[in-house]
Amino acid sequence: MLKLSPLRLSLILSLLLFASALLSLSWGRYDFSPFASLLEFGRYLGLLPGDADNMVVNLMLDVRLPRIIAAILIGAALAIAGTAFQALFMNPLVSPGILGVLSGAAFGSALGLLLSDSLWLMQVLAFGFGLVAVGIALLLAKGELRQNLTVLVLGGMISGALFTAFLSVIKYVADPYNKLPAIVYWLMGSLAHTDMSMMLMVAPFMLAGIVLLWLQGHSLNVLSLGDDEARTLGIHVERKRMMIIVVASFLGAITVTLGGMIGWVGLVIPHIARLLFGADNRVLLPASALLGAIYLLWVDNVARLAMSVEIPLGILTALIGLPVFAWALRHSKRAWQS
Repeated sequence: MLKLSPLRLSLILSLLLFASALLSLSWGRYDFSPFASLLEFGRYLGLLPGDADNMVVNLMLDVRLPRIIAAILIGAALAIAGTAFQALFMNPLVSPGILGVLSGAAFGSALGLLLSDSLWLMQVLAFGFGLVAVGIALLLAKGELRQNLTVLVLGGMISGALFTAFLSVIKYVADPYNKLPAIVYWLMGSLAHTDMSMMLMVAPFMLAGIVLLWLQGHSLNVLSLGDDEARTLGIHVERKRMMIIVVASFLGAITVTLGGMIGWVGLVIPHIARLLFGADNRVLLPASALLGAIYLLWVDNVARLAMSVEIPLGILTALIGLPVFAWALRHSKRAWQS
């Protein structure tokens, strides 16, 4: 376990993230060096002399940069949401989809693709039904949340199963030659349809949610001591718990609207961060967010560059996540006790 101050940790991981983003900006079917990327950006912004190469600038700004931003935000959102849920439920097997949000969002996106070819309608329905799924879980646990978080988990399982069944109905009635392949491909996860206008609209909300969870480290540490101790230390337990649940669920839903179903990030990255940096949530939350951003950025690079056709992100995150998670489980007892 690495003993680093939160500031030093954030600085190191931020530099790694910047280097990863710069390399991602330079790599593709048309390659150029990271130095050339910085040079063309400087010329484009008027900070350096000379005229920018319009083809290179358009390729970076219109094609690669939105995708890089999306990978960073989705990775950070899933990782920090998973970390918050694991700390809140004190369970290492909890992921961002624990309350059914991902199943609800998957159903909403499939319904949108079935009803129309509009990307915006699909994203709105994905986000809306993701929150509806969480609402159902909270409704089923009403009156029991104060005493037992297990009831909330069971409510999430029921909600998730319900929307998984609805998703199966959508697949059954969808046109097998047109709609069904589009639904299946979207649910496997991809950032190929990301554009800058979409990111400008969604990014501020995702950043706000990530930062809000980032600041909950002390509260999650106190909540882990038990409800009575937390109240003694000045934490309004029910209000704080509900706020964390709502924000983490919001982040989970919005990731589906951007890139479809991208699994395992919110389960695996918190374990790796906990093994590296310990169980203090003041350090763990920012570490998970930055590690998740770096991880998904590199996975997306593999997805778009490894083969002549793009590999769905959900396939890669599962193939990579399974062995990593198996390894992390062998060390999870030590990490949770640290």
